[in-house]
Amino acid sequence: MRRQRRHHGTTPRTTRLLGSLLLVMAAGATTMGAAPGDRGEAAPAPLDRVIPAPASVEPGGSPYRITERTRIRVGDSRAAREAGDYLADVLRPSTGYRLPVTGDGGGGTGKDGGGGGGDIRLRLVKSPHGGAGGAEGYRLDSGRSGLTITAARPAGLFHGVQTLRQLLPAAVEKDSVQPGPWLVAGGTIEDAPRYGWRGAMLDVSRHFFTVGQVERYIDQLALYKINKLHLHLSDDQGWRIAVDSWPRLTTYGGSTEVGGGPGGFYTKADYRRIVRYAASRHLEVVPEIDMPGHTNAALASYAELNCDGVAPPLYTGTAVGFSSLCVGKEVTYDFVDDVVRELAALTPGRYLHIGGDEAHSTPHDDFVTFMKRVQPIVARYGKTVIGWHQLTGADPAKGALAQYWGLDGTGPAEKERVAEAARNGTGLILSPADRAYLDMKYDANTPLGLSWAGHVDVRRSYDWDPDAHLPGVPASAVRGVEAPLWTETLENSGHLEYMAFPRLPGIAELGWSPAATHDWDGYRSRLAAQAPRWDALGMDYYRSPQVPWPAEG
Repeated sequence: MRRQRRHHGTTPRTTRLLGSLLLVMAAGATTMGAAPGDRGEAAPAPLDRVIPAPASVEPGGSPYRITERTRIRVGDSRAAREAGDYLADVLRPSTGYRLPVTGDGGGGTGKDGGGGGGDIRLRLVKSPHGGAGGAEGYRLDSGRSGLTITAARPAGLFHGVQTLRQLLPAAVEKDSVQPGPWLVAGGTIEDAPRYGWRGAMLDVSRHFFTVGQVERYIDQLALYKINKLHLHLSDDQGWRIAVDSWPRLTTYGGSTEVGGGPGGFYTKADYRRIVRYAASRHLEVVPEIDMPGHTNAALASYAELNCDGVAPPLYTGTAVGFSSLCVGKEVTYDFVDDVVRELAALTPGRYLHIGGDEAHSTPHDDFVTFMKRVQPIVARYGKTVIGWHQLTGADPAKGALAQYWGLDGTGPAEKERVAEAARNGTGLILSPADRAYLDMKYDANTPLGLSWAGHVDVRRSYDWDPDAHLPGVPASAVRGVEAPLWTETLENSGHLEYMAFPRLPGIAELGWSPAATHDWDGYRSRLAAQAPRWDALGMDYYRSPQVPWPAEG
């Protein structure tokens, strides 16, 4: 699924032309060792041209060149080999080179890439020199004699590979042989994330998205160092995850979607496949079962979950706030226990999201009672609770996270309630709807999306500081950022891409890059440089007039 083609999440076609391959290999042989500019070659992209902006960049020295003789050296580390295999899969179709992944890691690191031979080295070490640290930090050294990515943990190595991708010409993303040359500017990048939580939420309930379409989105998230995939698995319009003890949730509750389409659901095998695929890109899946509101699909499937014992009809509209589980019935908590138990068993990650937003049909006292009963169930099955920020109106469990989605205009009392919870130890994930919701229209002419939170153009989605966004919240309480993508109006991968790009990379940069690097004018130029890469990947995106895109064609 790494190779992406326009449109709708379809599997790409791989085309190889033997004649082109031979020409490219010959070109590589004749130009090996040539400096950029020889034979009219363009200079490589500067090291600081990538998104998210790296923490530290020190340019200098000769560029590195990938040739037909290049090997990817990974030492004896299984994780480094996995990263090497991934990198080879990226590079082989477009370069036409063999790029063998070998166990000989060898060499040191330095501005000349850590050893001779013109190879790429991926190295896992306990304490990477140069300051790259933590579970996701890395160091990249590029020079004439080689290129080395060093990290302490596999995730850091993978993120370094994503940086390398962006430093290469955009044509590297194509699935047929391209002419090159494949140059990387000389110098050193030392990098580590600002926040540990850099998420993207995909709503698969309003409209259902297949496993292949989710995997396609995961690949796009990984390019920008997103590390959490929050899946919104249940809502009024559809239940999307199999629960063996309550089978009608999917066979009936999953049989429709907004507008009355066929819906769909993930079997347990499907869900495990998504989890494995996300893990291979170093994303943790965070499943959400929204409750006590947003539950019409469940209520329609099982009459006993309703206070009056009468199942409502399936719902295909877009209104919110009208449904609620029956807080006073014990069967409700049997239901929640079964769902959480089965979902937790499928989910290796730490978190389980219990929703809690827009429960307008649930009286406040009942909401508090419900959350008091449900949070210990999540803990019983080894998971940490996440809820939308309305959870702070109850009593968040110790260690729980609250996901804030309010607007700049959200009332001061609600903001203060969230701030008080943060001061008392509840961590916050920031997803302000008028900044981070990717389903909001860019402007009045946007053909997709909604506008209840206003229009969110590219600059507005980028130009804010998570640490300072909510008054009274200590910066230490901010765990990171997340970009939700709700799908009331979105039906295929092309729609997802058009709304996510170009805004998603900006949210990713807010989560990864140091605050000191935040600069709209510089960012918009780096963002414009991403367009040829998206074109090469066959992605749809919105050509915002705020961004100086290169000429089409």
